[in-house]
Amino acid sequence: MKKIGVLFGVENSFPGALVERIHARNVEGIQAEFVETGAVHLDKAPRYSVIVDRISHDIPFYRAFLKHAALNGTVIVNNPFWWSADDKFFNYTLAKKLGVAVPPTVILPHKKHPEGTTDRSMRNLEYPLDWDSVFAYVGEHGFMKPVNGGGWRDVYPIHNREEFFQAYDQSRDLCMMYQKAVDFNEYFRCYVVAQKHVHIMPYDPRRPHHERYVQNPPPYDKKLLKRVEQDALKLCRALGYDLNTVEFAVENGIPYAIDFMNPAPDADLHSVGPANFEWIVEQVADMAIAKAKAALHAPELRWAAFLGGAPALAKSAKKLAKKKSASKKKAVTEADHGGKAGQEEKA
Repeated sequence: MKKIGVLFGVENSFPGALVERIHARNVEGIQAEFVETGAVHLDKAPRYSVIVDRISHDIPFYRAFLKHAALNGTVIVNNPFWWSADDKFFNYTLAKKLGVAVPPTVILPHKKHPEGTTDRSMRNLEYPLDWDSVFAYVGEHGFMKPVNGGGWRDVYPIHNREEFFQAYDQSRDLCMMYQKAVDFNEYFRCYVVAQKHVHIMPYDPRRPHHERYVQNPPPYDKKLLKRVEQDALKLCRALGYDLNTVEFAVENGIPYAIDFMNPAPDADLHSVGPANFEWIVEQVADMAIAKAKAALHAPELRWAAFLGGAPALAKSAKKLAKKKSASKKKAVTEADHGGKAGQEEKA
């Protein structure tokens, strides 16, 4: 019997609905349940074939348990090794490499030294910091937010330099980013499941939390929706996330990827609404069953393998290098021909 476990915290609607949906499929040899664990023994493999993780980002014990399980052959949604290493600034860097539009963004040194460090720990840090270059690149209207974080915690809207420094002074020892604000006309939050299914949800982050998923939205341009879908897939495939949400703010027809490090995305019935809830429960049930059915294999635990888009990035870099080489050869040839023509003219 292969078991699918759901590991969760305070949420109520999604975990129970997921277990019920998997049971309703009545797939022979597969059952689902809420994960139960006590002290984890080093020499004991976990009893789950698949675990859908909704809480380990907040509980270090659970994260260590999941890494142990992954090493022993359990498929974890999402990969706890990569999730532990990921951060939002890296996400933006990767997006830019992949050709996905992102707003100008900078990472900022800690306002307060991290615990256990002193001024001497920061001897490689530029001082004074070149704030003018930050504002020249990003502008004075943006958002300051943590490199690691979620749920809009410690996010500050910025409209001028005074607000920037007020927010920075409140950031404690968090590592913060400052990102240019997108003056958006449309905003989308997209569920991405199994790196192939995308559900685009009109969303308005300016509204109260329980009203953010827009009901009865206007029709949208089909080309815009297609680009949003393709960019969402491109990002999740590169990051290797099987369950994620990707948020896009659209300005002048360009969808800017704003937030796409949400490997335990909101799936509460009361906030996402019945239609979105039904879609996510159905798709995650399909994915979990498919992963449980698949033959077990030794996980690839080298860091390079965690970035699903690494081969694509390498291919892209190779293609760019080839193009540059061809351009260089062309320039040399043209210069050579120009030199010969000059010599013939003199003769």
